[in-house]
Amino acid sequence: MSFKAGVVVFPGSNCDRDLAVALRGAGADVAMVWHKETALPAGLDLVAVPGGFSFGDYLRCGAIAARSPVMRAVNAFAGAGGHVLGVCNGFQVLIEAGLLPGALMRNAGLRFVCAPAALQVATTNSPFTHGYGKGEIVTFPIAHHDGSFLADPATLARLEGDDRIAFRYAANPNGSADSIAGILSANRRVLGLMPHPERAVDPAHGGTDGLRLFAGLGALAALAGA
Repeated sequence: MSFKAGVVVFPGSNCDRDLAVALRGAGADVAMVWHKETALPAGLDLVAVPGGFSFGDYLRCGAIAARSPVMRAVNAFAGAGGHVLGVCNGFQVLIEAGLLPGALMRNAGLRFVCAPAALQVATTNSPFTHGYGKGEIVTFPIAHHDGSFLADPATLARLEGDDRIAFRYAANPNGSADSIAGILSANRRVLGLMPHPERAVDPAHGGTDGLRLFAGLGALAALAGA
């Protein structure tokens, strides 16, 4: 069964097409949604917020994009139980929009990091990660300068206690607290992660570990009514 996905596009997005290709490969009917739109296409099962440098990363990464007209609709979609995926800059946007807790700060060492990253699957209890084995090591590329996830001790404890850490770095590349690479919302329907699964879906990418994340989303049409 196909599902319907919307990929939000901001000025400066540069992974929107990659994300759309990965979703279409998983059977999705994909609509590209410009940031000035005030409503999402009808019948979406998933909204995906891509990586890149929205609005040139001015002010704070994701801060301007989070206040684009379309994000009011994305917040409402998430509030109604919709599934949302934010990758890299998209993760930054979701945090700035209040859909996920914590903050993404400058990398330790203040350097841009761009390399394959080994990740440990920390939970399989989500529509995004159920295709993996808990504790499994997968490889997604990373490419970010402000990817160090930080949060206060109470938030970190809550994320751990509620099993909301989706992925951890096997070798921490950026100083993230508890080596966190991706987290889930309280209802487990919003995922933000810094690594790029859409850059690991074709053998030409050097690996296909991202395929199962997108293939697992094929169940969203059924989950939407759950």
